[in-house]
Amino acid sequence: MPVVVSHRHLLGPKRLSEALKLLHDDAGVVPIAGCTDVYVTLNFGALEATRLLNLWPLDELRGIERRNGTLRIGALTTYSELIRSTLINRELPMLVAAAKEVGGVQIQNRGTLGGNVANASPAGDTLPVLAAAEALVELRSVNGTRTVPFDAFYAGYRKSVAAKDELITAFVVPPVRGTQWFRKVGTRAAQAISKVVIAAVDGESPRVALGSVAPTVVRLPRTELALAERRPISEAQAILNEEIAPIDDVRSTAEYRRRVAANLLAAFVAETAAPRRRGRR
Repeated sequence: MPVVVSHRHLLGPKRLSEALKLLHDDAGVVPIAGCTDVYVTLNFGALEATRLLNLWPLDELRGIERRNGTLRIGALTTYSELIRSTLINRELPMLVAAAKEVGGVQIQNRGTLGGNVANASPAGDTLPVLAAAEALVELRSVNGTRTVPFDAFYAGYRKSVAAKDELITAFVVPPVRGTQWFRKVGTRAAQAISKVVIAAVDGESPRVALGSVAPTVVRLPRTELALAERRPISEAQAILNEEIAPIDDVRSTAEYRRRVAANLLAAFVAETAAPRRRGRR
């Protein structure tokens, strides 16, 4: 049955300041951009919001640049733009790898990094990358701008610390030292929600972040310490299993996710150790 949309209102601000004022003045307004998730919700008749705030035309929320020694990625940057960006390919290749796993070309052309983060699904493909990269989330409202460390951004399943009148405007990523690594395990090779997704960085201080294994994306500090101390991989895998909390759902079982996560950790260590060995020759 076609979904009735006649009772819905689309607000079209011309500038970011106008969007922020609308968001502040009307608690019922819901921001939208690429709409790759919104349209699915609408199609299933589950979208309750009647007033939608269209951010797509706001070029103030776009752009990839270096600023004060960091990467700044606008919230409306699409997956396709991430894939094409020379700067992202050079400095944050694990984000390019994640962007390539998101849907098909049509979704990559419309879906945005800010939307993936705001959606707050623990299965979001880019979330472990931003966690492992120790990114900052830039939030703006009519009252000003603040930044939140990515690992402090989520307050629970599909919940964030962003206030109702705040928009994600950009992500600030400090330089990432070490070999970057990304893998996604899904039902098929592409266009599938992840069963487990991992982003990791090898170096003096290894970083490991996992999605689809807890209510939110998680960093694994004890596992990272085990890797830094070069403990046996079996020991690091055992610690990893203590730091995650997967569940059974329609896509997979908790036990399967635990085994896959442990295997991915071993693959990360094995594949990033080879370049280290070559570098010592």
